[in-house]
Amino acid sequence: MKVRNVLLELDNIQGTVLNNRPMPYFGAYVAFSIEDATAARTMLKRLIPRITSCADWAAPKQHAWLNIAFTWEGLRRLGLSPDILEGFPVEFRQGMAARSAFLGDVGRSDPSLWDFPHGNNGFHAGLLVMASTAEGREEILDLGRHALDGLDGIEVTAHLSVGVPPTMREHFGFVDGISRPFIEGQGGEPLPGQGEPTKAGEFILGYENELGELAKGPGPEVLWRNGTYAAIRKIYQDVAAFRTYLRQSASNAAGEEKVAAKMMGRWRSGCPLALSPDVDDPTIVDDPQRNNAFAYYEDDLNGAKTPVGCHIRRVNPRDGLQDTMAYARLHQLLRRGAAYGPLLPEGVMADDGEDRGIVLALINANPGRQFEFVQSQWVNDGDFVSQGLRSDPIVGRRDRSDDFAFPDKPVRRRLTGLPDFTATRGGEHVFLPSISALKWLSQMQGNEA
Repeated sequence: MKVRNVLLELDNIQGTVLNNRPMPYFGAYVAFSIEDATAARTMLKRLIPRITSCADWAAPKQHAWLNIAFTWEGLRRLGLSPDILEGFPVEFRQGMAARSAFLGDVGRSDPSLWDFPHGNNGFHAGLLVMASTAEGREEILDLGRHALDGLDGIEVTAHLSVGVPPTMREHFGFVDGISRPFIEGQGGEPLPGQGEPTKAGEFILGYENELGELAKGPGPEVLWRNGTYAAIRKIYQDVAAFRTYLRQSASNAAGEEKVAAKMMGRWRSGCPLALSPDVDDPTIVDDPQRNNAFAYYEDDLNGAKTPVGCHIRRVNPRDGLQDTMAYARLHQLLRRGAAYGPLLPEGVMADDGEDRGIVLALINANPGRQFEFVQSQWVNDGDFVSQGLRSDPIVGRRDRSDDFAFPDKPVRRRLTGLPDFTATRGGEHVFLPSISALKWLSQMQGNEA
């Protein structure tokens, strides 16, 4: 497969945009409120020398990674002019809390119950911190604290530590982070299963996208080129409810694992059902030439192996929509997931009251047709795969339908009464400017931009 010669300006793109996180790692999300633009610009000037670019990712300073993002309200408070601000996508301008009904953040996920701030109540700028050790994380957090020394009008409003659990799996027990698109210009060659390289403009502004257009933003080119958007989601995981439902849906441990695999589309080891539909085969996971090397159209269009309504097939339909009106390549996301909170001990079926879950950073250049489309149409609505109102069995809303069906032997199986295994506890669209854009923003005077 030939990869077109697209030159990405890696030294000007914030590192988390294109790179997988190290394993294991110790990270944090830190949210700030901005009450004084001058103080915010001073903080930014202090932080810029330590921001990690894609070019620096493989060998970061002190084995720690630091990136920064802004909400629309944060950019307004930083001093961007109204005509530039009005040119940003409507999803970014309104903020995720205002779009909760469309996104399915209802019931237990309603923004009134969120415990992480959003753009209209104290989240104006945020640091994404990662390190290879817990000590390294504290050192980079200290750097962020020192950036506030002597400054009034900017305060920390939330802090959430994240990382990889000791099991190297997320809280429901699944190996995470196996599949991702391959992007033109990122270097190297696609792995089996990644498909044709995706146009860089699907994830980074300033490059051609899948529509053959230049992905652009508002205002001067220095502000938007090499920048991108991320949909940040704090998702609580009800591990006890998940384990209890598996126990109630099967007669033995093997049956529980099968139900979990059918809902996810992979065994908990990460082995795809597409390559081993009847039994788990962890040896497949260890081989990057095999663990993602599958498609649906030729071999499993109707979901006999990987159910059409399962989680991985909803968020990445691959070639499974080939004969439909949907064009899946317009709705791709780069997914970054990190766990938070303590593990629920193995075998425990009762909730212990601890907050645990995952924080997602979903990278996209067009929040409307990428993240919000996937969340509203593919995660929370089943029409695109002839599933009616059925939602994602792992992370979907339950107020319109609470069942999940999949082909089985000797007869098709239908699971009913799925509870809310997850609940949104925070969410916001943020903008990650390029390194040069950060410098430009830090040098603004008043509202002159």
